[in-house]
Amino acid sequence: MEYLDFELPIKELEEQYQKACAIGKESEVDVTATCRQIEKRLNETKKEIYKNLTAWQRVQLSRHPNRPYTLDYINAICGETFLELHGDRNVKDDKAMIGGLGKIGDQSYMFVGQQKGYNTKTRQYRNFGMANPEGYRKALRLMKSAEKFGIPVVTFVDTPGAYPGLEAEERGQGEAIARNILEMTRLKVPIIVVIIGEGASGGALGIGVGDKVLMLENTWYSVISPESCSSILWRSWEYKERAADALKLTAKDMKKQKLIDEIVKEPLGGAHSNREMTFETVKNSISDAYNEFKNLSPVELVKKRMDKYSDMGVFKG
Repeated sequence: MEYLDFELPIKELEEQYQKACAIGKESEVDVTATCRQIEKRLNETKKEIYKNLTAWQRVQLSRHPNRPYTLDYINAICGETFLELHGDRNVKDDKAMIGGLGKIGDQSYMFVGQQKGYNTKTRQYRNFGMANPEGYRKALRLMKSAEKFGIPVVTFVDTPGAYPGLEAEERGQGEAIARNILEMTRLKVPIIVVIIGEGASGGALGIGVGDKVLMLENTWYSVISPESCSSILWRSWEYKERAADALKLTAKDMKKQKLIDEIVKEPLGGAHSNREMTFETVKNSISDAYNEFKNLSPVELVKKRMDKYSDMGVFKG
């Protein structure tokens, strides 16, 4: 288990608890009271730390190396029913963008999402979760197929941004993202978006238009990352914490501005601390969201979605 800087007090208490329990097992000394006392302090410390997280600390949690990624959610939610589909039928298969058909209960869904890697080799293979134009075109191909057969779409957003390389720009990165945003606004099936980690820039928006946008508690959603914002405004990454506060990128900020629809509660300690609970919560949230829209006609669905996004950024004095 890896710990972030602000989690070090938790690490110390967990180590004390494990040592105390080990002493009790290895000797005849009764350490029950001591273990109970340390456990109580541990729970109190966890509640205190995670109750008062700053924007930057939530950004750090969203990038935690043990945090579940898109395929983790899909495999846990769908099990063996998931069938991955590949390629944009134009250039190649982008490994940073995955998608395919799967079931939750008896209901089929088209799942699409950015996928990061777990170690150096897989991070390079997945291009650090940064999709090329063919990734967004693959996502659109799958969403249009879902529309053809009346299957709802679920997207998982977790990317530091679309790939900014020269070859990506040459193949039309901006156009691919813009096309996806346009097509998603008028897709005739329900779209449920789940932000499970980083939601940065147009890379997130390329699969982020939905009837219901769900955001996990310790994730962020912004036009730019705190580090990039800091480097532009202050010519240094040192002000990333200040930038994170100013960007208002947390789930609470997004909900307050009505840019997302619902915050999905995470287990104490973050999604990685209890994966099974997180998967179950997300699964139920997707099913609830689909039930909200499944009886709407395509015309009503598109109109409601269009109205929702047209109302964003409108403030009455």
